[in-house]
Amino acid sequence: MGLGLSRRTNWSKFANHESLARVKFPFPVLVCDIGGTNVRFALAPASGAPLEAGPHLKTKNFAGLEDALATVFERLGAKPRSLIACAAGPVSGRAVNLTNADWTIDGAEVAAKAGLDQGLLLNDFEAQAFSLPVLEPGWVQPIGAFAPRPGTQLIMGLGTGLGVAALLEIETRHFVLASEAGHMGFGPLGAEETALWPHLDTGSLGRVCAETILSGPGLMRLHQARCMAAGEAAAESSEIALIERAHTQPRGAEAATLRLCWALTARFAGDLALAFLAKGSVTFSGGILPRIVEFCDLEKFRAAFENKAPYGEMMRAIGTRLIVSEDAVLSGMAAIAAAPQNFAIDYANRAWR
Repeated sequence: MGLGLSRRTNWSKFANHESLARVKFPFPVLVCDIGGTNVRFALAPASGAPLEAGPHLKTKNFAGLEDALATVFERLGAKPRSLIACAAGPVSGRAVNLTNADWTIDGAEVAAKAGLDQGLLLNDFEAQAFSLPVLEPGWVQPIGAFAPRPGTQLIMGLGTGLGVAALLEIETRHFVLASEAGHMGFGPLGAEETALWPHLDTGSLGRVCAETILSGPGLMRLHQARCMAAGEAAAESSEIALIERAHTQPRGAEAATLRLCWALTARFAGDLALAFLAKGSVTFSGGILPRIVEFCDLEKFRAAFENKAPYGEMMRAIGTRLIVSEDAVLSGMAAIAAAPQNFAIDYANRAWR
């Protein structure tokens, strides 16, 4: 389970500005986005300085973060003093087990082995949400008309898994509600979806959740189910091949699967916007959607997103957009390093030193 709020949430740990101001991330700061497939790095040499691109590595090629850092340190021109990392899995204090990779990360152990002065570990979509205030216009593409509005903002992304988080502003500071909403149950709507649902491969979970179909591996499950429902065999063996075939044959079955993916994404995102009352906006990210943006029908997307009677009018006012810059999340973590007091994070229990 991700970070959340309860009736007993102790707001005092977020309310002490003086305590927050004591948390420092000495520069240079290495920022790191750890997914089930890729690990991306960048270096912030000084507060407010442009990020310097770092290596992009494959998660499966390393036993853990410490081994990946050893490779990165060899390639960097300056030894980092701090590390802020985000990882695809539920974070507990200073530790995380990746959901879609065999990595366990303990921040205190990483700091000790890597000789770091300070560090912080975030859930990947917690970090994605913290990046929302620093997104630049060139990093995003509106899905329909988009106008920023006050209120809770939601971010959702399809990658190796399905991530969701919400960003709130509390006493001028940014606070994130992380979640595991991708594991919520998800059912069919209409004849086409009802026909393919029995053919979905639910794997070890034994049930259809949103991530079952709205993720990289989910694209293949969705496509195979569509083909089986039509009495055909899927020609592709991976989502990469599926996407490539869709681009070369935009009227084929593969392209139809990607269009269905967009419609399901819109419907699920609309449900989440209701759950979080995300009147500020809904932003999409991740490795999949920017690669298949050509298959998004804007009118159908917005219709599926807004079809939430009796709240259609509220939904029509919620803007939707897509992050097209792969490493925007790294800029969000660099912003935390530069001004940690602006972010309502429980540093006392989460900072590594």
